[in-house]
Amino acid sequence: MIQRYTLPAMGRIWSDQFKFDSWLKVEILACEARSSMGDIPKEDLDLIKRNAKYDVNRILEIEETTKHDVIAFLTNVAESLGSESRHIHYGMTSSDILDTTLSLQMKTSGDLLLKRLHELKSELKKRALEHKHTICVGRSHGMHAEPTTMGLKFALWYEEILRDITRLQNAVKIISVGKISGAVGTFEHLSPKVEEYVCSKLGLSPAPISTQIIQRDRHAEFMTVLAIIGASLEKIATEIRHLQRSEVQEVEEYFSPGQKGSSAMPHKRNPIISEKISGLARILRSNSAAALENVALWHERDISHSSVERIIIPDSCIVLYYMLDQMTNLIKDLVIYPENMMRNLNLTRGLIFSQAALLKMTNKGAPREDAYRIIQQISMNVQKDINLHLKEELIKSPEVTKYLTKEEILNIFDNNNLLQNVDYIFSRTIDETK
Repeated sequence: MIQRYTLPAMGRIWSDQFKFDSWLKVEILACEARSSMGDIPKEDLDLIKRNAKYDVNRILEIEETTKHDVIAFLTNVAESLGSESRHIHYGMTSSDILDTTLSLQMKTSGDLLLKRLHELKSELKKRALEHKHTICVGRSHGMHAEPTTMGLKFALWYEEILRDITRLQNAVKIISVGKISGAVGTFEHLSPKVEEYVCSKLGLSPAPISTQIIQRDRHAEFMTVLAIIGASLEKIATEIRHLQRSEVQEVEEYFSPGQKGSSAMPHKRNPIISEKISGLARILRSNSAAALENVALWHERDISHSSVERIIIPDSCIVLYYMLDQMTNLIKDLVIYPENMMRNLNLTRGLIFSQAALLKMTNKGAPREDAYRIIQQISMNVQKDINLHLKEELIKSPEVTKYLTKEEILNIFDNNNLLQNVDYIFSRTIDETK
């Protein structure tokens, strides 16, 4: 688990102080609502608003006896009040403050995560435009395929982060609900107007229907979206890890002055940020699975979900916040090696142009099956012999020159013909005017 002191903004949301502050706020807002309906004398409300307070250590002390956190909290608050304390928690159940506060915490955390996502999106856009035409080899199955550009890689990630932003915005909306509807959600002892008032003051919507709790499909959706975002970050991290391998070395995580890569090997410069992100993504996936297990509860409520949520929701929000911070800095400072990209592009001695040769032959009248057989056989020979190049072997082949002139073969290997639709792809992906 990430130590929370490294993430003060997100850590505060999941602190005892934020939680108890929110519990007290919910209770006072409920009193305000009831006072406006004539159920609580104004002087009692004034005393509650002026004097109601809590002490964390005292709550924990009381909880040792009660074995119930909300009762311990309410007992401690009552100690700061007089007879007006009778109005606190009237007609409410523990989950009214627990779930409403949890929604507030998740909504607030989601807003922070969205800010981080927008920061990452901006950095990806900058790098995409910077390397729009930086040619590198594309790979499928880990093997050289055809040329692409580093800018297209960044643009692909940019567009996925846009989808993640939309997903999280929707998930935040789904979780931004509260409930002040009593023991089984029927408002038996409390007017629905109290719920409407409290939720409006907290920036939440009233859950249209609830039991003793807000239904956990909402929480599962939020947690699943966090896991998907984590998977997107892992996708980027995995690509960077591969591209930083010694045999490839097309990109490299920034290595700061004084940084050390290995206690044993002074030469090591490892992709440690990417590896951390890949590892932490597993936590998010595991936690999302636990959140799905929390959806099915007994009748109007049991507490099998509660202990799980106290771990998985804070930890996932904090972990993803950290991952986004790390990935944004990684992308911003990522070192790109275009010369190594060109070296690797030429590593297979022209084989990446095999499809271009195949299509050129079919355009000149060769049956596709025949053209494929011819180009594949020549390509296999080039793969076996490091002294051969596809271009020269095509020129020497009577089966190829039956259809193509030397000039047409040479044109196949002209880099100026590569990636003529990159600008078009960018026009569908990134608005360069903003």
